[in-house]
Amino acid sequence: MGRMRMEEQWWKGELAADIHQTLRIKELKLPVYKAHSPQIGMRRYFTDLLTVLSCRCNLCPTARHLAVYLLDLFMDHYDITVKQLYVISIACLLLASKFEEKEDRVPKLEQLNNLAYMCNVNVALNKKDLLKMELLLLESFNWNLCLPTPAHYIDYYLFASVGENDLHNGWPITSLTKVKAFMEKYAYYFLDFSVQDYAFLSFRPSLIAAACVCASRICMQISPSWTTQLQLLTCYSWEHLAQCIEMMLIYYENDVKEASKVKKQVTLQQQVVGSVTHQTPTQVLFQQSSYHPLAQHSTALSQFQTPVQDLCSAYRDSLQAHRPTNLLSGSASTSLHSYSALQASLQPSVQTLPIQAPITMQVAIATEPRHCISMSYGNSYFSGHHSYTARYFDR
Repeated sequence: MGRMRMEEQWWKGELAADIHQTLRIKELKLPVYKAHSPQIGMRRYFTDLLTVLSCRCNLCPTARHLAVYLLDLFMDHYDITVKQLYVISIACLLLASKFEEKEDRVPKLEQLNNLAYMCNVNVALNKKDLLKMELLLLESFNWNLCLPTPAHYIDYYLFASVGENDLHNGWPITSLTKVKAFMEKYAYYFLDFSVQDYAFLSFRPSLIAAACVCASRICMQISPSWTTQLQLLTCYSWEHLAQCIEMMLIYYENDVKEASKVKKQVTLQQQVVGSVTHQTPTQVLFQQSSYHPLAQHSTALSQFQTPVQDLCSAYRDSLQAHRPTNLLSGSASTSLHSYSALQASLQPSVQTLPIQAPITMQVAIATEPRHCISMSYGNSYFSGHHSYTARYFDR
């Protein structure tokens, strides 16, 4: 599966439909995730660790998602100590890379040890321990690593994610190539979010991939938000995707709010630095330092996440080059009006969703993950009164 993905774009070939059907059949046989691990609170830390390591090693998304999924399944069945979790995480990454990547792209032991040291992981790996752990993992999975993840479907769905008849806020799309490029960035942005919280494991991988595409179309103000072609391709209707999409958009809104706070802090620091240059040497000498090392390390270790504001701004600029100025200044009611037929079928849930916020590698292992939001679905993203979708393209 991995070798075919690297050598050719299978989703564009003649066997694409057959491969997709095979993945969907295998998907039905996936183990049920019960979230019974005693170390479930540490899952986010090790997910971030695997993400950083895989990005440093330039592994494909399928390898990264498979590594996290292997770790989830193994943790769900065994009580594992913290030190063992480090070894198991690396072993999952190695197995996933061997299964999905070419041989010359599989990370070496020395490289992984160096990267782990850079992430403040005080565990020295050796070849013997890793081989034992790989064998243990393979035996626990009955030597079957062909486990579909959302990353295995995303490219197939992205290939048909935007059509010539689609509209942006009621206007025809002038540059289909640019829109598809931004659609891919948004979809992988939501795909990375889906791996960060184990709540998404209650959905099928193919459904998560389809929801990533639909959520991307909503954020990009493309209507209708879910087309007949995509429904036939994915075998999912709007009703099937609604709950997963809303979870993703809640994540997205919180990420945008956090990015806005960071931007304001950076602007404030720049103003402080500018004012310091006009002060006397005595004033500068006794001024309190504004250096925050943890904030810098946090930014470096979270670089695998897509910068939301830059993505929105770039997409806005690309459209402004071809559209009237009033195209991007419409209200949310007009931007969502084109798919009002889908709103009637959506039944918002009133259940509160606790979703974990990102943590950095500097946080102590004993620290429990914090919850960034705990909000109800009363203010649905698909109601006509929500002013979120259009706002981020008006900056």
